Amino acid sequence: MGITKENCRNELRTAIRQLTDRCLYTASKWAAEQLVGIEQDPAKYPQSHTRLQRDCSSIRRRFRSTDEITSTPLAGTSYVSTPVPEEENEEIDSDFYLLAKTYFSCREYRRAAHVLSDQTGKKALFLRCYALYLAGEKRKEEETIELEGPLGKSDAVNSELVSIEQDLAAVRKNGTIDSFGLYLYGLVLKAKGNENLARAVLVESVNTYPWNWSAWLELQSLCTTIDTLNSLKLNNHWMKDFFLASTYHELRMHNESLAKYDYLQATFGCSNYIKAQIAKAQYSLREFELVEAIFEELLRIDPYRIDDMDMYSNVLYAKECFSGLSYLAHQVFMTDKYRPESCCIIGNYYSLKGLHEKSVMYFRRALKLDKKYLSAWTLMGHEYVEMKNTPAAVDAYRRAVDINPCDYRAWYGLGQAYEMMGMPYYALHYFKKSVFLQPGDSRLWIAMAQCYETEQLRMLEEAIKCYRRAANCNDREAIALHRLAKLHSELGQFQEAAFYYKKDLERMEDEEREGPNMVEALLFLANYCKAQKRFEEAEVYCTRLLDYNGPEKETAKSLLQDIKLAQSGFP
Repeated sequence: MGITKENCRNELRTAIRQLTDRCLYTASKWAAEQLVGIEQDPAKYPQSHTRLQRDCSSIRRRFRSTDEITSTPLAGTSYVSTPVPEEENEEIDSDFYLLAKTYFSCREYRRAAHVLSDQTGKKALFLRCYALYLAGEKRKEEETIELEGPLGKSDAVNSELVSIEQDLAAVRKNGTIDSFGLYLYGLVLKAKGNENLARAVLVESVNTYPWNWSAWLELQSLCTTIDTLNSLKLNNHWMKDFFLASTYHELRMHNESLAKYDYLQATFGCSNYIKAQIAKAQYSLREFELVEAIFEELLRIDPYRIDDMDMYSNVLYAKECFSGLSYLAHQVFMTDKYRPESCCIIGNYYSLKGLHEKSVMYFRRALKLDKKYLSAWTLMGHEYVEMKNTPAAVDAYRRAVDINPCDYRAWYGLGQAYEMMGMPYYALHYFKKSVFLQPGDSRLWIAMAQCYETEQLRMLEEAIKCYRRAANCNDREAIALHRLAKLHSELGQFQEAAFYYKKDLERMEDEEREGPNMVEALLFLANYCKAQKRFEEAEVYCTRLLDYNGPEKETAKSLLQDIKLAQSGFP
């Protein structure tokens, strides 16, 4: 059956109440953002109801892709009907449940669990186990800090996992567990390393209650390959499209992810979440101009937003946009300076100013707030590389790949660090890992090629292969063509060298760049064409060299004389 915008709204409204009632605030916030993201008909609602949606159409017009123009709205797709479950009548438990909820909201987790210790309803069981889970997580964090410091590694475990697993396994076995219990059971199984059962349980949870975004995210973390993703037996609910779009991005299938988000925008046209996810995918494709424009629009609509703004700061950093990064750092500082993302943005600002020690201080602060904050570990590694503190850089990058083995930037950073330490074999190993994860990034191929060129390796044929890949990956720094020409020349492969020098020369002319590389290309091509008896071409290159004032001018004059002699029949 198809689904309308009004059906989506009704489902989300009910889900928000149910998720909030179980203290699943992150999932509730996500659902509420999607609810507001469904465009209202301005003819039916007053302006106050559509305030957050006024700028959406302009954003979509600016960034609309071909896929989006031809995409079909959700109403044209066949979805299974998943009725939103009615709440149970648990009046006897309700007073205790309300008390437990208030304790939970005040982060008194053990107190909340104790209030519900003799309650038997499904909601009460879930909140009691969830409160115990969070109490165990809190204690685990405290033990780590006590033993190893705020950024230390530790073998501390959540001591509540065993008892929670026993309780939830028992109710699953007798068939009285609900989808929220299944979500928590999956969370516990994942924490204990039982990934296969965790995956099966989470699929069961999202199939019976698809509106819990937190369950989908836990399931996503267990889908590290496309084969695993394709093996999931998921109901065809519209929430599955959000899951697939997000998981495709994590699996580095960025174009597939963008196609899904374009499709979803037909219904959720004003969703800031979708806009931010499109920006993330475009960032991975290095479309920085587009990413910057999307984030500028997002900040205009939602000026106190901090979610995903660390990525915006990375774009501003890459473009060396001091004023934009300064404004963003000030904005997030005034909004909430103790969010990890805020600390990361401020760290990027100080890094751009060249104040690397101050930058490290803010990245460390971000990690004290969230030790698993991947970007902060990677960016702190970059700062240590700038400070020539390679052991600290290696440690930071290793912590990043421990959190996410698919973070190509951390593997690339490890390669750089080992290259600095004069260990090209190790560096090469890490560069290979990074380029496997991000094969479309020319910088990674260039780094690997430069590694092959080092004195210890001197594997020039391999270097040439890497530079060719870089040249085919939109080498914005224009390094690959010049290095290909030089390497072929060094190996005596003059025809290939001439081909790449000519391509490099054409690129420099298109970009109106002057410099030593242009002189080198003109000199080589002049000599090569003369040797090939293509005298007219050689004369053109020599004539261009006469415009320079260095020794190349005299070389060009000498070449022109030789060409005239050769043309007149002298040997």
